[in-house]
Amino acid sequence: MKKYYFKLFLFLSCSFAFAQEAKKDYAEAFKLVEVWLDAQKDFDHLPGLSAIVIEDQEVLWSGAVGLANIEKNVKADASTICSICSISKLFTSVAIMKLYDEGKLRLDDRVSDLLPAYKLEQKFPDSGPITIRTLMTHSSGLPREAAYPYWTGPDFPFPTKAQIDSKLSEQETLYPASTYFQYSNLGLTLLGEIVEEISGVPFDDYVHENILKPLGLTDTRTELPEGMYGSELAIGYSAVKRDGKREKVNFFQANGITPAAGFSSNVTDLGKFASWQFRLRDSTITEILKPSTLKYMQNVHWTNPDWKTTWGLGFVVFKGPNGNTWVGHGGSCPGYRSSLQIDLKNKRAFSVMINASGTNPGKYVNGINAIMSKVKPSKKEKSTEKQVDLNDFVGYYSPMPWWSEEYISTWDGKLVSLNLPSDKPGNSMTFYKHVEGDVFRRVRDDGELGETIVFERDENGKVTRYQQHGNYSSKIER
Repeated sequence: MKKYYFKLFLFLSCSFAFAQEAKKDYAEAFKLVEVWLDAQKDFDHLPGLSAIVIEDQEVLWSGAVGLANIEKNVKADASTICSICSISKLFTSVAIMKLYDEGKLRLDDRVSDLLPAYKLEQKFPDSGPITIRTLMTHSSGLPREAAYPYWTGPDFPFPTKAQIDSKLSEQETLYPASTYFQYSNLGLTLLGEIVEEISGVPFDDYVHENILKPLGLTDTRTELPEGMYGSELAIGYSAVKRDGKREKVNFFQANGITPAAGFSSNVTDLGKFASWQFRLRDSTITEILKPSTLKYMQNVHWTNPDWKTTWGLGFVVFKGPNGNTWVGHGGSCPGYRSSLQIDLKNKRAFSVMINASGTNPGKYVNGINAIMSKVKPSKKEKSTEKQVDLNDFVGYYSPMPWWSEEYISTWDGKLVSLNLPSDKPGNSMTFYKHVEGDVFRRVRDDGELGETIVFERDENGKVTRYQQHGNYSSKIER
């Protein structure tokens, strides 16, 4: 028995040591992320961008570039609030599923049985029922929008709940239920009305008391906080014009469309929201929802006939760049774009917010993830050789006219170069191993060494340029 416990002790000790050894250090990766985001901000003409990376219950990194308010030179940071638009749908879906857990509704309940105001015409006599489930999976066949032009500028006339309900009788279904995916803000708006009808509590109050307050999401609201507009709440800007400029977009409130598109938040709070999901999935104890209920929501409940769109209950469910199952949602409102993407297997979450339309926050999520994916478990190798100070070579270099900029940084005892701008930074990174003095060689994908890169210094020992393939790129002072 003693021998058994000794072997068990050795096994656990080795497992712990391996886990410690395998831990990844992302410090250099996030330095490169910051450089990349700063460059993309300029080349993509973004006013401001904030982002966060979560691993389970830990914030691995958060940061921001640019401005929350161009006119008053207010810098963006991780606490900057933006409209999160359709990410609102996740909170509405959680509210619905809390009522489901409490036995107050069923997913196959008909909308017409729950909402007295629901009088939308079913155009297809042979259609199946429009239910809570079909609303949550966008397979109900309902129109995309309520009968108002609220996405039209400059004033964005979002209707009230009463106005939406008053025109339901003038609308009709686009498809039979459970036939096609049709993204529907109207459908999620009706889910918010169902929350209010079943709970007997105003939607805003229900969400605050049952979701936001318990999770400590103090910067998440069911509206845009007008009193903070231009300071804590970023000003939204338009899509880019031909001259590279963006116009200020008028302030708005989503009013009756709030359950589908009216919330505001910041990346810090969405990080907490993601951590709650990781925590709940690993638990056996109810925290707002039952663990099994959240897992059920994050399974695929609808696959479109073209096999290209898969949806859970409120969540987008998709195969991520690493082949794992990812869930989340994006948001696009006048002057704002946002994304929350969650890698369930690796317990990794990303959120990006941009205070400008016509942008793609998912591109920055993918870019951050791609840079991080290059990090390998740390190997602390000791060398008796005199090591060159790699920081001497760090900085921006000019490859003009072939590319805009190049940034060279340190990476796990080597150098890494990144072309700027780059929509796919993971594909634009090149690694160099030190050989001797100011000489490095490219590390090929197979680990073998390729061509040489030689740095040159001035009379003061400062690196001024490098030579590769017989040609030069000069260091840029910024």
